[in-house]
Amino acid sequence: MPQMSSYDPGVPNWVDLATPDIAASSNFYGELFGWQANSSPDPQYGGYTMFTLAGTEGNEVAAAMPIMMEGQPPAWTTYVNVLDVDATVKAVQAAGGQVFMEPMDVPEQGRMAVFADTRGAVIAAWQAYDFKGAGIVNEPGSYCWSELNCRDIDAAKAFYADVFGWESSTAEFGSTTYTEFKVGGNSIAGMMQMDENWPADVPSHWMVYFAVADTDAIVAKTTELGGSVAVPPTDIPIGRFSVLSDPQGAHFAVIALTGTM
Repeated sequence: MPQMSSYDPGVPNWVDLATPDIAASSNFYGELFGWQANSSPDPQYGGYTMFTLAGTEGNEVAAAMPIMMEGQPPAWTTYVNVLDVDATVKAVQAAGGQVFMEPMDVPEQGRMAVFADTRGAVIAAWQAYDFKGAGIVNEPGSYCWSELNCRDIDAAKAFYADVFGWESSTAEFGSTTYTEFKVGGNSIAGMMQMDENWPADVPSHWMVYFAVADTDAIVAKTTELGGSVAVPPTDIPIGRFSVLSDPQGAHFAVIALTGTM
């Protein structure tokens, strides 16, 4: 089981869910992925709820928190490990991004900021203190990949190179292209170019992927639990994936891997 104790700078290391109903979300993902929820009673953490896989106590895989701002939609957010959140935010502003949450300390755990790139896709940065990020990745029921869907891949490449130092490699992918973002030569995230097959009103966005053992079974379970299917199970070279929505409207993807993300 891939256990993580640290992450290199520029590597995605955590995901969390903003939801209007933490109890309902905890029940949904608990049934779907076998997650156990642990909400801190300390008011300074604002109801932040950690999820662990059953039998892996102390190795958090994701979290949920209450909606923080009026009009904020339910959504999963990817965090990228950085050495200095304040410097990252300055880089975001210099690159033309929009800061939604200025750098703030999470007592004892780390320092964070939330921002959008030049096309509006939201992502976050995490400067670790005691909390380094997901303790388990790439196993069924855990985080395995983040993917940016956008129409202007050149703008995205420039922005993320300036902010996180990401390198990139783009190849043809069916009727569109797929880009792998890299740190130190290792692929750490992806980017799909949105073409005419995407509805015009869908904005640029980051998608969080969770590894599963059986995509079709998870899709069936999602609908049974009140969620919905945005993209039905589809085979790609590295596995079988699907894009889903939880009952509160937050989208996420699942993939049964046959290769390496």
